[in-house]
Amino acid sequence: MATRASAYSFGSIALLLLLALAGSSSAQLSTSFYSSSCPNLNSTVKSVVQSAIATENRMGASIVRLFFHDCFVQGCDASLLLDDNVTASFQGEKTAAPNKDSVRGFDVIDDIKSAVEAVCPGIVSCADILAIAARDSVVILGGPTYDVKVGRRDSMTASFSEANKSIPAPTSDLSNLISLFAAQGLSQQDMVALSGAHTIGQARCTTFRAHIYNFRAHVYNDTNIDGAFARTRQSACPRTSGSGDNNLAPLDLQTPTVFENNYYKNLACKKGLLHSDQELFNGGSIDAQVQSYVSSQSSFFADFVTGMIKMGDITPLTGSSGEIRKNCRRTN
Repeated sequence: MATRASAYSFGSIALLLLLALAGSSSAQLSTSFYSSSCPNLNSTVKSVVQSAIATENRMGASIVRLFFHDCFVQGCDASLLLDDNVTASFQGEKTAAPNKDSVRGFDVIDDIKSAVEAVCPGIVSCADILAIAARDSVVILGGPTYDVKVGRRDSMTASFSEANKSIPAPTSDLSNLISLFAAQGLSQQDMVALSGAHTIGQARCTTFRAHIYNFRAHVYNDTNIDGAFARTRQSACPRTSGSGDNNLAPLDLQTPTVFENNYYKNLACKKGLLHSDQELFNGGSIDAQVQSYVSSQSSFFADFVTGMIKMGDITPLTGSSGEIRKNCRRTN
């Protein structure tokens, strides 16, 4: 009996240790991580973000997108912020297909980092700065507020290949979207709620051309779009590839600089700009969730906050892993 009890006790301890280790990274993140070491962090970040958005309203959406694209590759570790020229052989993520000529706002993150370094030198990671700036962008544009968990450290590596395969493309179908979000530990509910970030910002013609012209040569048969809406978008996005590729259109036609639930109202009317957006409302199993957000902005806000916090927990570097970069564009 004693032997069995000892074995049971040892097994229980081992199991508890295993569970503790599995959750240790996100558990080390805390909303009070910098309360003593950098008490003015939040106000410092918000001041720079407010100034950037006042200068260009689109910048809020760009910062939120930076956070998404960073967290989907190696976790929320600021790997996306690293320039290609860190070393002669280093290849970053900025020139990967989902990011090249697309992600923006790096100068704003640089400005925030400089402001934070002035008050708390060598304390705050670029990964945490990006997470806080994304929250502030949402709030400044009218969205919900929430406490950001911090304590991340910055990666000394990046992954060009993972950026190319892990970030959802604007041509993704529903099953592909579900799979890519699930790979990050995010549920279908998280996916639909987080996609609501497209209630702000703009997209380039090259990302939605196939959708508005119903190109049937593509892997999908894209007819799930309102005809009048498609024709409106065609006026600034020529059919021919290479012509007007960088022309912009708002992801939310009504209020592209206000964070609210119009994105879902557009989907319900088949007026999603991107194919991947409209896939969330195409007669499938998740139509009901979209409809719930059409009916209740507060439900969308609540689920969006839950999704953002979960996404921020994706494999963060903590403790002695990584580093606190002095310059967000390069390793120390």
